[in-house]
Amino acid sequence: MKKPMMPDSVSTPKIRLSWLLKMAWRDSRKNRSRLLLFISSIVLGIAALVAVYSFKDNLQRDIDGQAKELTGADLVLESRKGVSKAMQAMLDSLGDERSQEKTFASMIYFQQGGGSRLVQMKALEGKYPYYGSIETVPAEAAAHFQEGRNALVDQTLMLQYNAKVGDSVKVGDLNFKITGAITKAPGQTGIGASVAPTVFIPLKYLEKTNLIKTGSRLNNKFYFRYDDPTSVDAWVKKNEQKLEKEGFDADTVESRKEQTGRSFKDVNRFLALAGFIALLLGCVGVGSAIHVYIQEKLSAVATLRCLGLKSRHAFFIYLIQVFFIGLIAAVLGAIMGTGIQFLLPLVLKDFLPVEITMQVSWPAVAQGILLGLIISVLFALPSLLGVRKISPLNAIRLSFEKSASRRDPLIWFVYLLMLLFIVGFTHLQMKTWIQTLIFTASLGIAFLLLILLSKLLMYLVKKILPDSANYLWRQGFANLYRPNNQTLMLTVSIGLSTAFICTLFFVQGILMSRVTLSSGSNQPNMVMFDIQNNQKGRLDSLTKAYKLPLMNQVPVITMRIEEINGKKANADTNNRRAYRNEIRATYQDSLTAAEKIVEGKWIGKIKPNETIYISLDQRYAQQIHVAIDDKILFNVQGMMIPTVVGSLREVNWSRMQTNFRVVFPAGVLEEAPQFHVLMTRIPSPELSAKFQGEVVTKFPNVSVIDLDLVLKLLDDILGKIGFVIQFMAGFSMITGWIVLVSSVLTSKNQRIKESILLRTMGAHRKQILAINAIEYLFLGCFAAGAGLILALGGSWALAKFSFDAAFYPPFIPTILLFGSVVLLVVITGVLSTRSILNQPPLKILRTEG
Repeated sequence: MKKPMMPDSVSTPKIRLSWLLKMAWRDSRKNRSRLLLFISSIVLGIAALVAVYSFKDNLQRDIDGQAKELTGADLVLESRKGVSKAMQAMLDSLGDERSQEKTFASMIYFQQGGGSRLVQMKALEGKYPYYGSIETVPAEAAAHFQEGRNALVDQTLMLQYNAKVGDSVKVGDLNFKITGAITKAPGQTGIGASVAPTVFIPLKYLEKTNLIKTGSRLNNKFYFRYDDPTSVDAWVKKNEQKLEKEGFDADTVESRKEQTGRSFKDVNRFLALAGFIALLLGCVGVGSAIHVYIQEKLSAVATLRCLGLKSRHAFFIYLIQVFFIGLIAAVLGAIMGTGIQFLLPLVLKDFLPVEITMQVSWPAVAQGILLGLIISVLFALPSLLGVRKISPLNAIRLSFEKSASRRDPLIWFVYLLMLLFIVGFTHLQMKTWIQTLIFTASLGIAFLLLILLSKLLMYLVKKILPDSANYLWRQGFANLYRPNNQTLMLTVSIGLSTAFICTLFFVQGILMSRVTLSSGSNQPNMVMFDIQNNQKGRLDSLTKAYKLPLMNQVPVITMRIEEINGKKANADTNNRRAYRNEIRATYQDSLTAAEKIVEGKWIGKIKPNETIYISLDQRYAQQIHVAIDDKILFNVQGMMIPTVVGSLREVNWSRMQTNFRVVFPAGVLEEAPQFHVLMTRIPSPELSAKFQGEVVTKFPNVSVIDLDLVLKLLDDILGKIGFVIQFMAGFSMITGWIVLVSSVLTSKNQRIKESILLRTMGAHRKQILAINAIEYLFLGCFAAGAGLILALGGSWALAKFSFDAAFYPPFIPTILLFGSVVLLVVITGVLSTRSILNQPPLKILRTEG
């Protein structure tokens, strides 16, 4: 009995290790395919994370390398205010080369095709960009368009209106010849170009267009190139307060690197968390499959213990197996992820401002392999530690004493390590510990609910199923709570996959519902703004001539905050942003349907010399740190107007109407410089095009927003975002399917025994197949149903607390999602167990090696 223990090898660590390795290798020979299968459940999770990490590394490298082309200059100064004399003197002293750009929204009219469209107009003077280029067709157009009354028009916009180079486009009161189609401009993305297509004209013609009127939102940009740009960042830091006082923002190559990198952190964070969820599903598969695997090895371990093998050596044999199979899985995942990273730029190309040059990121590969090893070992440990408690007497006992393992403090320590690992990894992706804890808690609650539902299912099936039920149904349901059942693992893995996929689907629907509110017959679908006082009556008459309704006509006054409770911007250091930005306010004598007073009292009209009580949007009031009875001094284009905060409003910003953060009572601003907004509803695209064309021709400064077009653009954008989400959700779907297959095949031996016993007792192949189908049908329905309930609850919470929207799940798509998951579970379960039916009954009498 002692000879197999090899006393010399036990006393020599090197021999002991080699013996353990040899035993692990020999023991795995029969089960190698099964080990590879259950570890494959983490391959996709590792692949997703390696792809995301590689993409992030390559993106950051390209942002750093192309930051000059993104900025186009060494220094960019930007302001929405006018330029003071002192500031103009400073601007004239900066840089070795200078360019100026005025950006604003405006309508353009294609003379040949007759179409009109709201665009982002850029009136440029100088040689900007100094780094990179405005890419056009023909290529020389960008260099020469400022030499005459010429325009560069976004290529997609030209295709949309069938315009070509040489055609004319009307901008305000002037016609410009299209000399080039813009294919790329500094910092421009595909999404940005579709939402706000760009048109360049020479700055020297801007005044003659007569587009700049009262209320026009003009953005001034000044570009500077330096022969020696090394001191630019130091200059910006030194003059930061002066620039802020003048209402200027400064942008340099270094700050653009930081901004662009920061803007893509959220994208990378989402992608990484989506991959992490796929990885966690794989962890469920690893833990559960190892549990079943070890249960089948109990008799072999007990026999080895009878031969003198110590419990820790038995533990190390299976730990070595898991380690090396985990290493193989991690390497496979890293290789797959390195290949997948080349697909991510194709998926995200419309959102990227730089051209990505993909290459292998070895740090990302190393992280993926290390992560795969940690997960393989960590989530297998709870089952592996049970090997230490196997007594030699288990070789002759019919059952395994599990109570000891439940009280093992080492297992609880491993569970703590699992929790710390999840929290730590999540924190690496999140901004704050609060976000980390919320995400971890949500994930934990989802896991806990699915586990409780699984336990409840097994209990109810065991207690409620009547003895009078059909034998096939009783046997199928009994499989849900029999020894080595997969109910818990499949409920968690399928349920979590379903919850994740359905939540993404529901959230996409919530976002779409928020932007399709104007589709109702009583909702406006066209907005006209920048209407001057002397144009209001004529535009109303034109609208009525087309038999269109006048909806939601409001005046708009531009102003700034001068003081809050007696403090100016230089004294109120914690609230400077409140003083910098322009405010678009209105006056009215009654609240609209989108407004509700939540604090204070609404005063709709005042008499001369009375205290002016204004109403603020409650969220805006929080942003600028004011409350009821606080005093605010407004600068209304040179006129100082003291006010008191009289009420706070809850504003439904999703309604398709004009909403304001600041509302004055009637009787105060009627004589202030103002422009007007008019909303109407146009029944057909043909009438819309005709009406817009006449508005642009007769009122060139009036901008028109076609909300139907905006909705189509938003639909396109959300579709692209949805594709990105579905691309990453696919990893979770496939991982869930792999976990399902591996769980079925891992317990194959147990099913073979049950199947052959049933066949020995006279059961037909069809009856056994029906039993398996019943088990997986009910299991699929329950798991998918549990996941769907979690998704509905989570989506409702997101709709209410994050999106401030109503949530109504679509009935038919929800049923189709549920049915497809159940069908996948049933088909996979039945097909994976068909091979059992081919085993002869005589096999039960054979001794397994």
